[in-house]
Amino acid sequence: MTTIAIIGAGRGLGAAVARRFGAEGFSVALISRSQAKVDALAEDLGKAGIPARGFAADVRNPESIAAALEAAAETLGPVEVLQYSPLPQKDFMRPVLETTAADLRGPVEFSIYGPVAAVHQVLPGMRFLDGNRGTILFVNGGSAVKPGRGVTGTSVAFAGQAAYAQLLNEVLAEEGIHVSQLIIGGRIIEGDPEKDPDVLAGVLWDLHTRRDTFRHQISTD
Repeated sequence: MTTIAIIGAGRGLGAAVARRFGAEGFSVALISRSQAKVDALAEDLGKAGIPARGFAADVRNPESIAAALEAAAETLGPVEVLQYSPLPQKDFMRPVLETTAADLRGPVEFSIYGPVAAVHQVLPGMRFLDGNRGTILFVNGGSAVKPGRGVTGTSVAFAGQAAYAQLLNEVLAEEGIHVSQLIIGGRIIEGDPEKDPDVLAGVLWDLHTRRDTFRHQISTD
């Protein structure tokens, strides 16, 4: 049995992805800052027959991310799919002229250092899987492709993450490891035909299984 590791797992998209991949036979590693929250979510998933465990990590601390992913692989099985989708902090979203160099440290740690650490931790295990199975999924807001002057931190850091993801896609494709980026414009909305969590989880499953798309954008608002 292999594992999907969801960094930034919560009750919305993270839970929906856990259910979607869990229904396909994956174990689920739920990673966020709060051990109590991911433990509660893992318990709910377990009641639905999905093997899941929670692991606490701070995405701004590369050692913390690496340790959580190592524990997940040891506990649940090798990580076949990595999803990096934590929600950025509100203080990252300042107007451009009010954003100082110090204000960019957090967003860069969150959106660049974190995913780089995560990828380096799971990549060796993905290389041992039988061909064309490993997948790395990045989930971003619309400012990753269309910067907003009122959300400078995420605009700058998401753009860096998008560049990193595209470079990974180009290089890792040669090894049969797929990289995709899902851009979601605006808020995730329950019941929306495009942006409902369960609908988005289906899109992420398709990106993993079809393996023919790098960037998929939903809505531009």
